[in-house]
Amino acid sequence: MAKYDLLAEQLLWEGTVTNSNLFHPDELTAETALLTHTDAWWEKMTQLTLSEKEIRAIGFPINEKFVRRGRHISQGTLQCALFALEYGCAMNIAGGTHHAFADRGEGFCCFNDQAIAANYLLKHGLASRILIVDLDVHQGNGTARIFQDEPRVFTFSMHGERNYPLRKEKSDLDIGLQDGITDDAYLATLRNTLPRLADEFEPDFVFFQSGVDILETDQLGRLAITRAGCRARDQTVFEFCKQNSLPVVASMGGGYSRRIVDIVEAHANTFREAQAIFF
Repeated sequence: MAKYDLLAEQLLWEGTVTNSNLFHPDELTAETALLTHTDAWWEKMTQLTLSEKEIRAIGFPINEKFVRRGRHISQGTLQCALFALEYGCAMNIAGGTHHAFADRGEGFCCFNDQAIAANYLLKHGLASRILIVDLDVHQGNGTARIFQDEPRVFTFSMHGERNYPLRKEKSDLDIGLQDGITDDAYLATLRNTLPRLADEFEPDFVFFQSGVDILETDQLGRLAITRAGCRARDQTVFEFCKQNSLPVVASMGGGYSRRIVDIVEAHANTFREAQAIFF
């Protein structure tokens, strides 16, 4: 969790953001959470009554602090969505909890922040066709399942085919990448795909899961993307959104490189590209 504090410190120190750009989100309410998650799952999380099996699936000890953190993160992505409608782009310094299903958690995720924000926008008529661009190295399985019967949300996941989760869900578009893919092939695939999605789905809002576990230095990723390639990925997504007048929210997602500087710098590049393109 240290990367989140270090990322904020780095961005402030270098001037990419100022204190006036940062906000502390409120806590996710039950009313909003239940647009996405089941009553039973909300009660289990907030009352701390998960089974040992459910706790193992998440991978973290479940306590009041963990649940409160998850509620703030999800509300943060929702509040970012409102800022993006006003300013074009907003960023959650955490989030990207795409392994959370409506009725359970997995892979360090308990509430699905982008799904919660997307459902809020739809419920309140603030967006009508939402594209989720999930470029974490792991498939956004929870997000895919949540929206499997929702035609107003298009889920696109480009991930390591042989990576977690072993059993993939079905996104609207899944692109499974082979181990060891390098910058050129990765970026060509992304750049060939995004314009087609704009033409075919015609979204009016984008959520971007910008995990940096695609890096060659990542201990879990299995891909061979350089830090420059990861930054070019972010630039590609933000330019796509800017050129198509699509408000976008980015959540940081995963990153498990051995050296924390590799993680923080890659995440910082996401903010730097958003700043350069939108502001």
